[in-house]
Amino acid sequence: MNILKRLHHRPPYLLINDVLEHSAKQLTAVSLPTGDEFYLQGHFPGTPVVPGAIMQEMTTQAAGLLITEHHSPVADYDSEKTKGWALGVMRAVHNAKFKSFARPGDRMVVKVELIDQVDAVFRFKGKIEVDGTTIMFNEFSLVNIDEEKLRGLHLADGR
Repeated sequence: MNILKRLHHRPPYLLINDVLEHSAKQLTAVSLPTGDEFYLQGHFPGTPVVPGAIMQEMTTQAAGLLITEHHSPVADYDSEKTKGWALGVMRAVHNAKFKSFARPGDRMVVKVELIDQVDAVFRFKGKIEVDGTTIMFNEFSLVNIDEEKLRGLHLADGR
């Protein structure tokens, strides 16, 4: 899967390095923090660990890849060419548990499963594993919205 084609995210905020497998209901990806990432600078000096909010975003980006690959409202969604849609926008985090840490050099396996879809709202379960051990799990919802809403162009005063 071409990650840059499917996601609007770009470095330094693109957190997924590779997609291992995917279907209409599940996606498995990899994130490989090296220690140079912006989110590790100062979190924590001398003992860098991946922040929980970044782990949440990793699962969100993986779910966004699943949506754009398998549930796009337009054929062959291309993040640079397809206009009019913002796919996989965060709507809610329903549950998140952080059980352990990820550090530079860890191979973080990010797994998401689509558990429900109602119209343009997608509910997912996610988890991240390091060396076969689950270090976090969550449940969250993403939504496909009109691109103008994301840009704020729907507001009367244009802000």
